[in-house]
Amino acid sequence: MLIDITLKVTPEIRRAAPEKDDRALVGHLGTHFDVMNKEFPLDYTKRSGIVFDVSSIRGRDIELFDIDIERVKRDQFVAFYTGRIHEEPYGTKEYFADHPQLSCELIEALLDRAVSIIGIDCSGIRRGKEHTPMDQHCADRGVFVVENLFALGELYKHGGEFIAHTYPVSYSGMTGLPCRVIAQI
Repeated sequence: MLIDITLKVTPEIRRAAPEKDDRALVGHLGTHFDVMNKEFPLDYTKRSGIVFDVSSIRGRDIELFDIDIERVKRDQFVAFYTGRIHEEPYGTKEYFADHPQLSCELIEALLDRAVSIIGIDCSGIRRGKEHTPMDQHCADRGVFVVENLFALGELYKHGGEFIAHTYPVSYSGMTGLPCRVIAQI
């Protein structure tokens, strides 16, 4: 069974997007990586994946103790189902404001386990001024962050383990890299 966990980009989403600079809009609209001066390795296109349901966590960071880190393996696609993308429409100010975020300790634990991709169904693994530096920190360790995933709850309902097929658009010199992510159960 295949499940598309990419946010479908529609004309309404494009009009609602906060970025009005078309160059940035092309790379940062919908499901994407923040490239962070790295090249996406082709062997990352197929990875074993796991999704953690952290949708009940409110008012604090998602912490290391909120997941079973022992289930995380080297080279995995590790996704976090926060539910944010279903609570606030993508592109609205509310969607980008005060979204759930992973704690620095949790991110470091994922990096120490040498995962390939961290995915989340909101606008980033950290907010505000910490967003870009943390994406760069991950990229410097060979880990890509995929933002604005969709339907992660469906994956969780099917046991939470899957094969992730991630296909970024072949852009060069862009700060964002749109991608399509298909989960195979």
